[in-house]
Amino acid sequence: MPSSVTPAARPRFKWRKWNNILHRDIGYIIVGLTLVYGVSGIAVNHTADWNPNYAVEREGREIGPLDGATREELIATARERLGLADEPKNAFRPDPETLQLFYDRVTYAIDIPTGKVIVESVRPRRVLFEFNQLHLNAPKQAWTYIADAYAVSLIIVAITGMFVLKGKTGITGRGAWLVAIGVLIPVGYWLLHLYVF
Repeated sequence: MPSSVTPAARPRFKWRKWNNILHRDIGYIIVGLTLVYGVSGIAVNHTADWNPNYAVEREGREIGPLDGATREELIATARERLGLADEPKNAFRPDPETLQLFYDRVTYAIDIPTGKVIVESVRPRRVLFEFNQLHLNAPKQAWTYIADAYAVSLIIVAITGMFVLKGKTGITGRGAWLVAIGVLIPVGYWLLHLYVF
């Protein structure tokens, strides 16, 4: 006589639950890196308008006309009048009337006949300099693997994000149109850049 008891149904894998957990937890983990890359990305996108790594300051000085038959004599006189105890890292004469002295983060451009000097100094933009170094992978070594892991995390967050919601606001509804727009922005711009600009 057959049993009237049906075997217990195997529990279904709740993929959406795990999708949402993955999306949420990875999203939390990469908040710090996303802020670093986001802020730095805006900064380095505008290098034509400013130096995102260094603040540049210029000031004018006058030390009187320089006399000297040789390059070494000119350098020695300029150093004495500018009060520079150390030898420059490099010295250059881009034209017969100009002498440039290069030090760490400071450059002196001297007009030899008049003695007018433009002192240009640079200092790192605190925090932004470090953000840009990380963004551009200046440290190399272990940071390369951290940056790769971050890139993979962004891919996972993007894919899992499409399946967080369901129904008309999810990927089968409005979400599909929004994803399409997001894909068309880089593709469309690249095509315009390739064939129009």
